[in-house]
Amino acid sequence: MQLRFPIAPEPEHEISEQGRKLFAGPVDFVKGVVAMSGLPPADRLEVCFAGRSNVGKSSLINALTGRKALARASNTPGRTQEINFFALGESHYLVDLPGYGYANAPLAVVQKWQALLKQYLSGRQTLRRAFVLVDARHGIKTVDEEIMSLLDASAVTFQCVLTKTDKINAADRDRVLHQVRAKLAPHPAAYPELILTSSEKSEGLATLRATIATLE
Repeated sequence: MQLRFPIAPEPEHEISEQGRKLFAGPVDFVKGVVAMSGLPPADRLEVCFAGRSNVGKSSLINALTGRKALARASNTPGRTQEINFFALGESHYLVDLPGYGYANAPLAVVQKWQALLKQYLSGRQTLRRAFVLVDARHGIKTVDEEIMSLLDASAVTFQCVLTKTDKINAADRDRVLHQVRAKLAPHPAAYPELILTSSEKSEGLATLRATIATLE
C-alpha cells in the first residue's frame, strides 16, 4: 500500500539548481500589509508561509534566502500583525503571514488578523501554494488544523513543512510523522508530500527551494 503523505524526495540536480538560482538572486522586502487595499499588484506567482508563533518561520525564511535578518522574529508572539511581502527577483512573491496560536494577543487583534487572512487567501488569484509550518517536536495542533480548514475552504493547496527536525530523535520523528499524516488525511487541499527541514542544519532547504521554483 502506498504511504500517504510521503517525505518529498531530494530534487534532481537540474531542478535543485533552478531553486538555488531563484533564492540566490535578489530578495527584497516589498511591504507589510494590514488591509487588502495595501496588497501589491498580483503580477507574479506567489507562495505564502503560515505557522504558529515560535515555529521557526522567520529562521526558515532567512535560511532559504541566505539572509540573516530578512524576516524578523518578534520576541512577543503575536506582535507582528502584517502580511509581509518579499520579492524573489522579478518572478515570485514570498509572503510571510503573521504567526498564529498566541494566547496573549487581544481578541480584537486576533479577529482583525483572521478577517484579513481569510480575505487574502480567498481573493489572491496568483497564490499557488501555502506552506504550513509545523514544529517537528510537537506535531499538528488544533490551531494548525484551523488554518488548514481555512485553506480547504479557500481552495488553496497547502503543503506541510516540518521545522526543527534536528531537535528530535528517530523514534520521536516517526511518531510525529504518523500523527501529522493522520491529521492531514481529512484535508482535501493538502498536497500529498511532506517536506522536512532544519534551518540550523540546512536540511530540506534545497527541496523546499526547488518546490517553489517549479510551481506553475
